[in-house]
Formats: sequence, structure tokens, C-alpha cells
Amino acid sequence: MFVIEDELKKLPASPGVYLMHDKTDEIIYVGKAISLKNRVRQYFQTRKRSPKIEQMIKNIAYFEYIVTDSEMEALILECNLIKEHRPKYNTMLMDDKTYPYLKVTVNEPYPRVLLTRRLKRDKAKYFGPYTSVESVKDTLELLTKIFKIRTCSKKFPRDLKKERPCLNYDIKRCDAPCQGYISEEDYNKKIEKIIAFLNGYYDDIIKELERTMKRQSAELEFEEAAKTRDLLSSVKFVAQKQKMSYGERENRDVIACAKENKDAVVQVFFIRDGKLMGRDHFYINVMGDETESEIIGSFIKQYYAGTPFIPKQLLLQTEIEDMDLIANWLSDRLGQKVSIVVPKRGDKEKMIELAEKNAKLVLEKDKEKIKKEQQKTIGAVKEIVEILGIEKADRIESYDISNIAGFDSVGSMVVYEKGKPKKNDYRKFKIKWVEGPNDYASLAEVLRRRFTHESKKANDSFNKLPDLIMMDGGKGQVSVAKEVFEELGLNIDVCGMVKDDNHNTRGLYYEGKEVPISRFSEAFKLITRIQDETHRFAIEYHRAIHGKNQLKSVLDDIEGVGPTRRRALMKYFKTIEAIKEATAEEITKAPSMNEKVAKSIYDFFHEDNKS
Repeated sequence: MFVIEDELKKLPASPGVYLMHDKTDEIIYVGKAISLKNRVRQYFQTRKRSPKIEQMIKNIAYFEYIVTDSEMEALILECNLIKEHRPKYNTMLMDDKTYPYLKVTVNEPYPRVLLTRRLKRDKAKYFGPYTSVESVKDTLELLTKIFKIRTCSKKFPRDLKKERPCLNYDIKRCDAPCQGYISEEDYNKKIEKIIAFLNGYYDDIIKELERTMKRQSAELEFEEAAKTRDLLSSVKFVAQKQKMSYGERENRDVIACAKENKDAVVQVFFIRDGKLMGRDHFYINVMGDETESEIIGSFIKQYYAGTPFIPKQLLLQTEIEDMDLIANWLSDRLGQKVSIVVPKRGDKEKMIELAEKNAKLVLEKDKEKIKKEQQKTIGAVKEIVEILGIEKADRIESYDISNIAGFDSVGSMVVYEKGKPKKNDYRKFKIKWVEGPNDYASLAEVLRRRFTHESKKANDSFNKLPDLIMMDGGKGQVSVAKEVFEELGLNIDVCGMVKDDNHNTRGLYYEGKEVPISRFSEAFKLITRIQDETHRFAIEYHRAIHGKNQLKSVLDDIEGVGPTRRRALMKYFKTIEAIKEATAEEITKAPSMNEKVAKSIYDFFHEDNKS
């Protein structure tokens, strides 16, 4: 039995992390301390406490701790544990965003420019983060058009002149370094211009495009001049978006927050190389009595523990606890000194004021929108948890089987996390071992393959177990799932999404009975969305598989027609119907065709007409 008073006496006077548990063993708070003995005892001995701490203490059943060698180790461990367990009484960053970067692969011959969300220590150059994926894609397309750089993944010199140039060369979107049509020296000059462009130096490119446009007009190449004019407009548009500059060519993040009752927003301005590259806001889950200092401190530890890019300076609205320690931690992550500053005057203070003003505007504008979105997602999940009486349903997986009369059976796995679809984790299954129209056996195969598959990739969807599984169906599908889980020794909650006679979602089948759910509740709406998405994903995959197999079964059964002639026929005639209606003479005109095979094709489709 855990007696708090006795355990407090055993605490060491060492740095470390402490974890508070409730009676269900859930971790409800994670904190760090220079001295575990002094810090943890304060919770139970201090009379003057905030309402949040008072409420938390009432729910503590026991605590545990992890001793570290230093306060820095304790800080890192605290960040990791908060991110993993998302404790109820920690001030939590609700958004889990990853930002896009542009990567210039200067570490390889004939470099490429790629969109990525991961920064690696690979000697490539990275630009960002950017807050809009669309703007990154637009910039990437613009650079490809202007500089005609390669987009392929060929390795040089290994792949030099091994294949003909691709379509990008034909449409004048690539200078074909794969053929040696451009020297590595000339190609690298283009890359240098791209790097200058991404660093914000647009003038040289604008002047070069203006000269090109004038030359093309003078030479009466009006169509080309019009294309250059469009490129020039795109460059000027990108340049205009980067007009806001702050003199010093520094990388810094400007951080401020706004708070109202239990709603809080942190606003971040991303300043890269002295220019405002973008901004973003983050919703923070607070109990109500946290200060701006506590909110910003919690945000920094959670956000910078997950983001790959660390700026050289953070400008903060207010001082935070452990400011020097956090600066040292960020410096270790960046590999050079990071400073944390609370500006009191000048341009930097004005930047803080601007960030704070934006945070307040977001809070006012989006407050109702945030609540509605949360009700549709996290709120709906909570309703499902309460209705079923289960522990949690943060990750929901849903399964369906699709076929036509038992042919080309496929299975789909759809994933929702915190009430939102996580499409990167969706999976498709082509049924391998079941023959004929047996949906239950097909479903069992899909579940066995999903829960026995081991991926070597750490972030693979198969490596995560769901909290709840929703089957597209009722008692039969649920029974199949439970049999498979019993066979595999898994303990996962499973329910069925039941439809009425009109194929509309009716409710859930759980633990041997149908659970009534209000049609007007957010839980019901989420269940309907999950069921529709699961069915859509299965149907789309089945159509793709069935379409390929139909094409194969019709043409590949004809003597003399293999993959090459099949592709040639489809490219020439476009449809199977057009091939059926063609004469033998017309079929002969298709590429890779001769009279003998053309006659075989004609006879194949007209056998029924022979007398």
C-alpha cells in the first residue's frame, strides 16, 4: 500500500522527474526538480496553493520518480514524458504540427530542391520552416520553371546516359543533366542562384527575367515572352510576401500569448535571415489559473522538443522559469549558443507587441470555431468513450471488406486520431488466402495480417495499437475480430457500426448489445464519418484492383497480346469498346501490331458473329 507521508520521507535530494498518478494509474502530472525531496514535498505541505494544484492533489493516489544526473537531463526527460503521456494537469500544447522546409541537396552531384518535413544532418541546405505547404509547392514549381533543375531521383555518375531524357526535358522544364546536356559547373551556378533566391535576394532574378522578356519581344517570340512575363509576376509576388524585414540577418522566433479563462493562444513569428517568413498560432489547454509566463514556458519546452529547427534567438513576451536552463538545452540541440530575450524597448519590443496583438485577435476570432471543432473531434471521442464505458479512444481503427460476388476482395484500414482522420496511417489489403465471397474470413485475414505485421520503421502505422476498433457491420464482424484478438492474445475494445434498412448509420454494437446513440450528438456524427470514410476507402481500392484485373482478363487472354501490345492498344484506341468495334485492318494500324495478331484480336471479339 502506498502511504504518501511515508514515501515523502524516502525522496532523494537529487535532480529528477516526478510523475503523479491517480487511482486508475493514469499519469496526471509530470514535473522536474533540482531536488526531488524539496519539490515534491511542497505539493503536500504548502497551504497556499492555486485551484489547479489543489484539484490535482485531491486526485493523486501515488507518485513515482526518476533520478537524473543533472537538471538538464531532468528537463529533457520531463519534455519527453509530457509529450508521451499528455498529463491532464500539465499545461498542454494541443496542436502537433510539423512544418514544411525546402531542402537543396548540395551534398550530391546535380543537386535537387525538395519539399521535406524532416531536417537531417546530411550537409544539405534547408530553408524554412514555412507555415503554408501550398506556398512551398508554388515556390518549388516556380524554381523548376525558371532554372530547369532536375526533379528525378537518379544517382550520378551511376545513372548518367543510361536512359533517354524524361518528359520534363521535352517540355523544357529540365536541362537533362542525366544526358550530360549541361555541365555540372553550369548546373551549380543555377543552384547558387536558387539558394540566393531562397535567402531573399530576388533582384538579380527579376532583372534577368525582365531582360529575357524584352529580348523575346524584340525577336517576336510573343508566346515565350508571355510565359516569361508570368514567371516574372510570380517572382515579384513571392518577393512582395517577404517585404517585412528587421535589419539584422538573424534567425529568431517571436513568442507571445493571450489568455481568457480556460482558452489560451500562443502566437509565433518565424523570422529567418532577418525577414518574416511566416507566423502561426497554437491553442493551449489550460486549467484557468496559469500565468502567461507558465503558458509560454510550457509551450517552449513542448514545441522545441518536437520541432527540428532551433533559431538562434527567442524573443519572449515575459520571463519564464528556468530561462537559463532552457537556453542551454536549446543551445545543445542547435549546436551553438541560443539566447532567450525579453525585450523592453525598440523594434524587438514592437515585434512582441505585434505578436501579442495577433494572439488576442486569434483568440477572439476563433474561440467559438475552436470549441466547435473540438466538439466535433475530441468532444465526440469523449462522448463515445462515455457511451461505451471504455478507458480511452484516442486512436480508432476501422475496417471494411469490398468485393463483387467474391472476386477481387480487398480490405481497408482507416485511422482516426483524436477524432480526425490520419490518412498517412491508412492501409490497403488485397485478400490473399480466402477464395470466394466470404467477408468474415476475409476480415479475419486482414486483422491477422495487420496485428502480426512488424515494421522496421519506427513511425509505421502497424507499430501502433488502437484504443478502439470499429467494424463496418454488427455482431458477425465484431465476433470475427474478437476471435482473432483472442487467438493473438490482444486486449482491444471492439464495436460494430450498425446500419439501418436504408444503409444509414444507426448506432454501435458493443458487448453483445446495440448501444443507443442520439442522432443529433457529435458522437453519432463522428461514427457516421468514420463508417463512410472506411467504406469509401475500401470501394476506391476495389475499383482500382478490379479495373486492372478486368483489363488484364479481356486483352491478355488473346493469343499474341502481351503487356507491351496491351498498352499500345489502349493508348491507340483509348477504350475496350473501341477495340471491339474496330476492323482487323484498323487494328493493324496500332503500334507494335501485325496482321496475324490483329486478326486474332478481331476474331476474339467477334466469335459470336461467326456462322
